[in-house]
Amino acid sequence: MEFDDREVSPELMEDIEEVSDELKLRPATLDEYIGQGAILSNLRVFIQAAKNREEALDHVLFAGPPGLGKTTLAHVIAREMGVSLKSTSGPVIERGGDLAAIVSNLEEGDVLFIDEIHRLNRAVQEILYPAMEDYEIDIVLGQGPAARALKFNLPQFTLVGATTREGLLSAPFRGRFGYVAVLDFYSPEELAAIVRRSATVLGVELDDDAALMLASRSRGTPRIANRLLRRVRDFAEVEGDGRVTVIGVDAALRRLDVDARGLDKMDRRILGTLVERFNGGPVGIDALAAAISEERSTLEDVYEPYLLQQGFLVRTRQGRIATRLAYTHLGRPLPSGQAGLF
Repeated sequence: MEFDDREVSPELMEDIEEVSDELKLRPATLDEYIGQGAILSNLRVFIQAAKNREEALDHVLFAGPPGLGKTTLAHVIAREMGVSLKSTSGPVIERGGDLAAIVSNLEEGDVLFIDEIHRLNRAVQEILYPAMEDYEIDIVLGQGPAARALKFNLPQFTLVGATTREGLLSAPFRGRFGYVAVLDFYSPEELAAIVRRSATVLGVELDDDAALMLASRSRGTPRIANRLLRRVRDFAEVEGDGRVTVIGVDAALRRLDVDARGLDKMDRRILGTLVERFNGGPVGIDALAAAISEERSTLEDVYEPYLLQQGFLVRTRQGRIATRLAYTHLGRPLPSGQAGLF
């Protein structure tokens, strides 16, 4: 099963409507951004200080699960600094020459945003070191005795990296970022405020209690909240009077198979496999991934964060264990002899 097909996938779906609406709904300034209060507070200070000194903002690394606003914050930084943003991703930069072509086109103060920065290979990371520290880049042309190194001076720029797997970054590379911010899942109240703002932008009539219900089923993730809002809007327009109510949200999400805790079929399949096939665990991540026919990385990066954060799973040295909450949510009795473990 491809996680991009899930209504509760935190990844951006590659369809025209989703991409268009994401751009439309994206906040442009720090004042418009909702949530991540501590990070916003710090960024305000760092941005104002850089502007006062007429310098480029120090390099920034955003870490956290998909859909929490890492790309949006990169755009906000560029807008607040009054500079251009150049955007790329780690898998696209395969060789040093690819990186040189990108950084050589930067202007003074520009923001270079690299998504999935953990997927840069080590050779490219090492080329980035002097670019980040000294604003210069060394490129080797040719091979063997005929090879020669060229040094290029770069304008001051800000590298903003985004990663869902901070642990894959080498310590020397991570240490070159002046500010490392780990984004948290959003509270239902924060998501409700985001949903209300999105409804206003999209011209959707949305009751306040409906916004909170929608938010509570959005897995702490703005991208999911906005996607579910669009789906619920469709049901309201076709089968109702266009107004999104609590009854409408509940009915629509039931049809989309998103339950009251924001779990879908795949989440319940993971928990059900853990409970029924492995007696609640502990079970190794590879065995669990094989049992549900999913890649280990997808299980770790996409499915597990929310299940862990909500307390359905725990990680131990021996493997994953289903919690009491998982059994309760699935309507399964606790295994005998394990009533005190969760």
